[in-house]
Amino acid sequence: MTDLWPLPRDPIVGEVEEACERLRLARRYRELDRHPEFPRAEFRALGKARLLGLTVPRRLGGRGLTTSRAAVALFHLAYRAGTAFAKLAMQPEFCSVLAERGGPAMADRWFRPILAGRTLVGNHITEPDAGSDALAMALGVARRGKDYVLTGTKSEAAFAVDAEAAIVYGRAPGTVGAEGVTGFLVPQKLPGITRSIAPLDLGERWQRRGTVVYDHVTVPATYRIGEEGAGFRYLRRELVRDRGLLAAIYLGVARASWDETVQDVGERVTFGRRLSERQAVAFPLVDDGVQLEATWLFTQRALARIDEGADGSADTAMAKVRATEVALATLDHCVQFHGGAGYSAAFPHEQRWRDVRSGPIAHGPSEVLRGLAASRLWSERSAPARAGTEASGLPAPRERSLRTGRGPPRGRRAARP
Repeated sequence: MTDLWPLPRDPIVGEVEEACERLRLARRYRELDRHPEFPRAEFRALGKARLLGLTVPRRLGGRGLTTSRAAVALFHLAYRAGTAFAKLAMQPEFCSVLAERGGPAMADRWFRPILAGRTLVGNHITEPDAGSDALAMALGVARRGKDYVLTGTKSEAAFAVDAEAAIVYGRAPGTVGAEGVTGFLVPQKLPGITRSIAPLDLGERWQRRGTVVYDHVTVPATYRIGEEGAGFRYLRRELVRDRGLLAAIYLGVARASWDETVQDVGERVTFGRRLSERQAVAFPLVDDGVQLEATWLFTQRALARIDEGADGSADTAMAKVRATEVALATLDHCVQFHGGAGYSAAFPHEQRWRDVRSGPIAHGPSEVLRGLAASRLWSERSAPARAGTEASGLPAPRERSLRTGRGPPRGRRAARP
């Protein structure tokens, strides 16, 4: 660890360090890649250590931390134990809609056990023909008396065969876009559900992703989450916070490899000189260190905006985009500068790279998130201009042609008298 850019600090970091050492999470992280399974014992242990649901309000049994402070804890979990246990600590956040919109009974039956590490609840959003377009989901939701009937397929679902229940989003007949999307808490033992594991993933293998088919599955109305048709609105709000916290995780795991590589190249000698004396090695690592620090500061600023009650959707979107890009570039250098051994399982760098590689895809692809930020950038700039024009009574600015960039052709000037 270098003193040039100190690791982020918070009183909770000591608890994280103690839990990682006592539970031997770094070693377990490596084992989960070779022998994928859901780490139930560690899940319960993190619950007992009160490291699950860091941002969940105290009245619900969580720690009640600000997102900024939770990010520091997750950074250190990833730094010491890889992405697996940091993301495991976020499971209550991924399911927070249960407590926020599901009502007291649902919170007591399903959400509080997640905080204790006793129950695993997945999220079923992605579908084979929709991919990243959540608004194009087609799983059907039909009302039948006091119940709902779900029919369709969810793909690439984390914990496909391991979760006791899942938050499932579906669409009412005749609706399009965000309208008509409703969320349900669906116990995975209900009749009509078929679950299977997909082929081995590149990384994050412990999540054991797969496909879940809902064949006319009857779900009681009491398991509906919030209002009908409001599911996408709830999901979008949850993702704003989660993306910023995920950024902290990716930065934490990359910083671990960076620290280890800085130490290694400062000690290893090739061709009679230490690697750190070679600009081809030293300069990229210096740049990586600056980028990691800068992206961390940007992430903290984005999460601070959320803590202040601002709409941080564009901020956390770009925090996740930049964190994954910087982390992957850093980890690639760490593999490269360890030579042939870096490409092997002898070091954790290649596993960390594979695990972070899911970042630009999951929880919003980078391409979509850049579009989100761009739409906010110009909507915020154009709104004051429109408001000022309307207030002044002046005519609106002339529209420009998309092809030429010029305004519409002017008419002939009137002849002078």
